[in-house]
Amino acid sequence: MPRSSRRELARAMTAVSLCGSLRQFAAAQTARPKTRVMLLGTAGGPRPQKSRVPSSQVVIVNEAVYVIDCGVGGATHLALAGVLLSSLRHVFITHHHSDHNAEYGPLLLTAWESGLRTQVDTWGPPPLTRMTELFLEMNDYDIRTRIADEARVPFAPLIRPHELTEEGVILRENGVVVTCAWVDHPPVKSAFAYRLDSPDRSVVISGDTKPCDSLIRLAREADVLVHEVLWPSAVDRLLANAYNAAALKKSILSHHTPAVELGRVAAEARVKTLVLSHFVPAEDPAITEEMWTDAVRRGGYSGPVILGKDLLEV
Repeated sequence: MPRSSRRELARAMTAVSLCGSLRQFAAAQTARPKTRVMLLGTAGGPRPQKSRVPSSQVVIVNEAVYVIDCGVGGATHLALAGVLLSSLRHVFITHHHSDHNAEYGPLLLTAWESGLRTQVDTWGPPPLTRMTELFLEMNDYDIRTRIADEARVPFAPLIRPHELTEEGVILRENGVVVTCAWVDHPPVKSAFAYRLDSPDRSVVISGDTKPCDSLIRLAREADVLVHEVLWPSAVDRLLANAYNAAALKKSILSHHTPAVELGRVAAEARVKTLVLSHFVPAEDPAITEEMWTDAVRRGGYSGPVILGKDLLEV
């Protein structure tokens, strides 16, 4: 074969290979979910842990940031994940236990101090409005000083709280629909789970709850269910040094979902992927990853099971 023909053949083969690679890349980009889901904190309870921070999740749709629950450490983990706090658009609180709301105000303030200039809507049960007002009052000196000294936009007008007293659709915005449902978390009377439906993905965050039909209905056919989980026999070890162990054990067992029961919940809801989070206990070397998964399987769920870790994207 003449040298010129060999060169032309090589160029043609290279072009074919390049086109194939481009098609593969385009297919991969199309297959990748545009709605991102990241676990910021996966520990159950307010007690500090070595490897996990309390409950917090973020869903990102078209660069808009939706945070669900604000346990301590969530803002730092947003930064570690490369999420711009100035892109914060909505904050949802499932219920008013401190491992879910302690960083509610600090997250908003930190976002503002990181360049936030657009409105943030916040959602949750009462007394969310009063909590917002008190936080603004507590930090009034810092806020006024930074506005005057650093030419920042006013902070208070950016925050718009919405108190939830009924379940149903609460938000429709840019192709995203958010629905809330009551969950069973005694003695807390107002506790919600949230479902975010975007054009390419449906995500449900359970909050804290024992098994309940309203959560199953909310999660029906969801692409991702992020659900709290309990290992009942480990509670005694968890509370071994607690002065109020008896009362605390009774409380924990009354309003969380054992791993086996979670398998039943996920199976009945027919969710496509189950993500375990808000682990109780959060750290116990006697409970292996296989044990968590096997317990869910015994409950009847046969789909993919992901054991949540802080900063894991699912």
